[in-house]
Amino acid sequence: MKTIKLALIGCGNVGKAFARMLRQKTDDICENFDTEVRITAICTRSKGALTDSRGIDIEHLDDQVFDGKKSAMEVIAEADYDVLIELTPINILTGMPAIEHIRDGINRGKHVITANKGPVAWAYRELSDLAAAKGVCFCHEAAVMDGVPVFNLAKETLMGCRITEIKGILNATTNYILNEMEKGVAYEDAVKEGQRRGFVEADPAMDLEGWDAAAKLTALMNVLMDVKITPQEIRREGIGAITKEQIDQAKARGQKYKLLCHGKIENGRPIGTVGPQLVGGDALFASINGTAACVTLTTDLMGDVSVIEHVYEPEIDQTAYGVLSDLLRILTVIEK
Repeated sequence: MKTIKLALIGCGNVGKAFARMLRQKTDDICENFDTEVRITAICTRSKGALTDSRGIDIEHLDDQVFDGKKSAMEVIAEADYDVLIELTPINILTGMPAIEHIRDGINRGKHVITANKGPVAWAYRELSDLAAAKGVCFCHEAAVMDGVPVFNLAKETLMGCRITEIKGILNATTNYILNEMEKGVAYEDAVKEGQRRGFVEADPAMDLEGWDAAAKLTALMNVLMDVKITPQEIRREGIGAITKEQIDQAKARGQKYKLLCHGKIENGRPIGTVGPQLVGGDALFASINGTAACVTLTTDLMGDVSVIEHVYEPEIDQTAYGVLSDLLRILTVIEK
C-alpha cells in the first residue's frame, strides 16, 4: 500500500473539518486507491509548525508541542510531504502570502490544493503553467462556491465547450442582506444578524463593497475562460448605496436587487463587472435567496449551464469537501 503525506498550511476550521472527513473516508481511500493518507506537517499562524512523518492527530493538537519559530515557508521548503494543502486566510487585494506558498510547493515538485481564491484570482496563469512544467497538480475546487464542482464541471463534463460568458450570484453575505431588506429588515440589522449567526465577517467591508465577489469572478474567468485578469480590473460596486425605498419600489414592480457578477470577452479583452442589478421575479437569479449562490456558464455548444448551491446556514463542511475532492483527484492522477 502506498503512503501519501500531506502538509497543511493553515489549520483552522476548514483544516479540521477536512481532517475529520479524511478520517471518515480512510477505509474507502485505502480500498479504492490502495493508499494510506497521512497529515505529516501543519503550520498555523498562532502556534507555529508541527511535523511528524508517522502522522499527526489533529483531534489532539492542543496536546502537542509546536515549533513556534518555524515559518510556513520553512515548512514548505523542508517538511516531508507529497501534497501541500494551502488553507491560509485570503488577502483579496494581493493574493499573498498564499501565492508564495503555492509557488514554493510546486517548485519542490509537490502537488498543491488550495481553498484560497486569492492565488487563483491573482496568479492562476503563472501557477498553473508552473505546475504543468513540474508535472504536478494545482487544484482549487473550493476557491469558489465552496465544494460545488464548478471548475471540474467545466473541465471534465463540458469538454470541447468554450465558455463565452459567466454570470452569477457569488457572495452569500450581500445576497442575504438584500433578501432581508426585501422582508423589511434594516440594512444595519441584517448585517448584525448575519454576524450573530456566524456567516458575516466582523468587518464585512470586503463583502459589502463587492471585493469578495470580484475575486471569485476573476478566479472563474481566469480558469474557465483562459484569460489573465485580476480583481483590480473588475468594475465593482457594492450594495451600500441601495436604500429601503429602492427595494420597496422594485418589489412593487415584481423585481429584486441582486449583486450580480458578469464576465465576458469583448473585442478580445476580458471584461468583468460586479454590482447591484434588478432582476425580474421569474428570472433564475431572483430565486437565489438567503445565503445560496448560483453561477451560469454560457457555452458555445451546450447553451447555458447553471449550478446552484443551496446553503441556508453556511457551514465549513462544504469547503472542506472541496479540498477532499481535490485530494481524491490527485490520488487518481498518482494511481495512473
